[in-house]
Amino acid sequence: MKGSWGKYLLGGLVIAVLAGCSSKPTDRGQQYKDGHLDQSLELVNQPNARGTPVNGQDYSNQLREIQSASPSLFNRNNTTYQAVQGWVAAGADTRQLSQLGLSAYQMEGVDSYGNVQFTGYYTPVLQARYIPQGEFRYPLYSMPAKGKRRLPDRAGIYSGALDSRYIIAYTNSLMDNFMMEVQGSGYVDFGNGQPLVFFGYSGKNGHAYRSIGKVLIDRGEVAKADMSMQAIRQWAETHSEAEVRELLEQNPSFVFFHPVAFAPVKGASAVPLVAKASVASDRSLIPAGTTLLAEVPLLDNKGKFTGKYEMRLMVALDVGGAIKGQHFDMYQGIGPEAGHSAGFYNHYGRVWVLKGANNAPLFNAYQPMSGSNGSQLVTR
Repeated sequence: MKGSWGKYLLGGLVIAVLAGCSSKPTDRGQQYKDGHLDQSLELVNQPNARGTPVNGQDYSNQLREIQSASPSLFNRNNTTYQAVQGWVAAGADTRQLSQLGLSAYQMEGVDSYGNVQFTGYYTPVLQARYIPQGEFRYPLYSMPAKGKRRLPDRAGIYSGALDSRYIIAYTNSLMDNFMMEVQGSGYVDFGNGQPLVFFGYSGKNGHAYRSIGKVLIDRGEVAKADMSMQAIRQWAETHSEAEVRELLEQNPSFVFFHPVAFAPVKGASAVPLVAKASVASDRSLIPAGTTLLAEVPLLDNKGKFTGKYEMRLMVALDVGGAIKGQHFDMYQGIGPEAGHSAGFYNHYGRVWVLKGANNAPLFNAYQPMSGSNGSQLVTR
């Protein structure tokens, strides 16, 4: 998960500073290429894009996962899926979309100039033990029975307010636990030679979510322009355990998990996710199963925009509390490398929704819609 059902309920995205718009290109890829767009999704004769998708096989693999896990979702979009695969097989020339039964609707972006926001999320892998031993002393909890009383906040849970029978694992990092909460799920390696155990989202304690990234910015500890998942981890590495705990306690919301012996990472559509071929979207604008042709900004190993893009085909299969309007959260995969990529993404590219001739129209997609609020720092 994260993917998974937790995205419906979690406070928002992997730490993303939603940058405000300016009148000229930025190092986050706001290139203002296409003039002013008047609608949230605007029909175009052909995308003003160069190149062909780099992930045609991954897209096909994602479609197979949809067909297997959710036949109804697959059937609702099958006209589009078949047309897109036919277009890819014919060479994926954007000038030929209409000849191959596809319409392209460009998204207006957060600024009405085509700049759509991209952030990233992933599935972490934590090291843990079943009982506390040495460095493995930070509990992960299952969902307690609520009864009539409100569950304790994060500070209370850290102080032992929950019964120990709800502890399902002990990890070696309080920050790793928190980051798995942000993602909504993860895999746990118990160090016993057995397969990884998937820890799925079970619920929250009911307290309001507060971004620790924003706390660090407000305290002057990290500059807003530098905020990322890596920046938070770097801060934690240079501060004491007590200081890290105090920071995390600024977010009273707490996430609970349940172990599953074998499970793939699924999004809110209950479909296994293929890395970089699936995204979380705002379903009031982009319904589940929608195919996207995306011009995705390429970053270097330090998270800086290289000035280059690649074309990708992706399917909207997940949701997120902070994913509103002209904003997508790209699933990056499993493990540290995926986490490295996910932690840096807060950039802008262009997106076209592809629709086959016989598929139903997108909800209210053809009516003007305001873009995302670009002034707040939010997290999943």
